[in-house]
Amino acid sequence: MSEPAQKKQKVANNSLEQLKAAGTVVVADTGDFSSIAKFQPQDSTTNPSLILAAAKQPAHAKLIDVAVAYGKKHGKTTAEQVESAVDRLLVEFGKEILKIVPGRVSTEVDARLSFDTQATVEKARHIIKLYEQEGVSRERVLIKIASTWEGIQAAKELEEKDGIHCNLTLLFSFGQAVACAEAQVTLISPFVGRILDWYKASTGKEYAGETDPGVVSVKSIYNYYKKYGYKTIVMGASFRSTDEIKNLAGVDYLTISPQLLDTLMNSTEPFPRVLDPATAKKEAGDKISYINDEAKFRFDLNEDAMATEKLSEGIRKFSADIVTLFDLIEKKVTA
Repeated sequence: MSEPAQKKQKVANNSLEQLKAAGTVVVADTGDFSSIAKFQPQDSTTNPSLILAAAKQPAHAKLIDVAVAYGKKHGKTTAEQVESAVDRLLVEFGKEILKIVPGRVSTEVDARLSFDTQATVEKARHIIKLYEQEGVSRERVLIKIASTWEGIQAAKELEEKDGIHCNLTLLFSFGQAVACAEAQVTLISPFVGRILDWYKASTGKEYAGETDPGVVSVKSIYNYYKKYGYKTIVMGASFRSTDEIKNLAGVDYLTISPQLLDTLMNSTEPFPRVLDPATAKKEAGDKISYINDEAKFRFDLNEDAMATEKLSEGIRKFSADIVTLFDLIEKKVTA
């Protein structure tokens, strides 16, 4: 075999390509579109922390200029101008990402609206309107919303009434996942690594492979969805290692940071399929319901200390980063 052919063979057999071959759609978890093309993902996800990091890079200054000019034109007060500019900035990043990925981009609603159903609905509609004004179909956008009771209800309304597809994020409990499936949301993002973080800190133990609590959580959700025929896509997120990814090979989607994508691309470690619908249907438990029982949802979430703490922490972190992004844009608007 010639050297170029050998190189091509190695590339075809790398762990990233094996993961894709196992039936998992690979999604890039980054706001830095310049690093996305290398990994050829189907979709890309963003969040306030990723957008904030990307917005600080000089290479993205033009996007900020466009957003600030838009904000100045579409707001009477400084606060209105800043909010308009930030909304437009999210869309500017999304537009650039969609030039690279063939599928969809996830754009997150302001985390400070996580406990306000109607405000979340209105913000989601506004973001979609901005995308459509820029020639981007709503079919190519997932509106990212925290998996609170209010967020799930907002997503249900957006999916049913507007045909706006939603990605429910900061998902840590089985109950959250069940309610999302009942709401018929397009996609959920259970956070594997953050679940692991909590258990390591709480128990002082180390976990790996099939015993990783984040891996266990995603497997149980995947199995339940497949057994009961839910169409909602399970997209594992927030990974701490390629070991976690390997143990979820075959799950619908995985959103992976550029650093771990790079590791997978440069590895030839076998990544055989672990999860599949046939096995899932045998392993899932009894059917339960939450979507019309707010009290049961809140009580069961409250009973899960890990999910309660990580959901609250995630909302606080994303809220802090969106405030920092607002401050950054306000300086530009008032300059």
